[in-house]
Amino acid sequence: MNKHPTIFVDADACPVKDEVLKVAGRHEAPVTFVANGGLRPSRDPMIRNIIVSAGFDAADDWIAENAGETDIVITADILLARRCVETGAGVLSPTGRLFDDTSIGMATAMRNLNQDLREAGEIKGRNAPFSQRDRSRFLEMLDRLVRQKMRERQP
Repeated sequence: MNKHPTIFVDADACPVKDEVLKVAGRHEAPVTFVANGGLRPSRDPMIRNIIVSAGFDAADDWIAENAGETDIVITADILLARRCVETGAGVLSPTGRLFDDTSIGMATAMRNLNQDLREAGEIKGRNAPFSQRDRSRFLEMLDRLVRQKMRERQP
């Protein structure tokens, strides 16, 4: 078994692709970007681009079917995060929020509540702008998660 986790990135509109590559390079971890299109080709053998159909949740489905318990998934999609947590993958949002067995239930409930409030017109669908602090927290958390998954892969 490879001692490095694969980092799967839900790449459509992901603001931390460069940060993923930075941490992955430091740990020699392979990266798989999954999107409906618009990925820049790379000559780096550690980077794989997967273009899926434009079907609803096609990228999510591909990631959920391919990420294993010793891999890492980067996504802002709570429903994809939940699916991956259930398989044992390490899951991190682009803001550095770790999703695990203890946090995914509340994250799912908040997502559903906010969706209901948006549909009722009670709140507007605006997310807070992505900040430098988010980027720094993401880098720190991804580095920790890669090291954790590498320890889990030790025989």
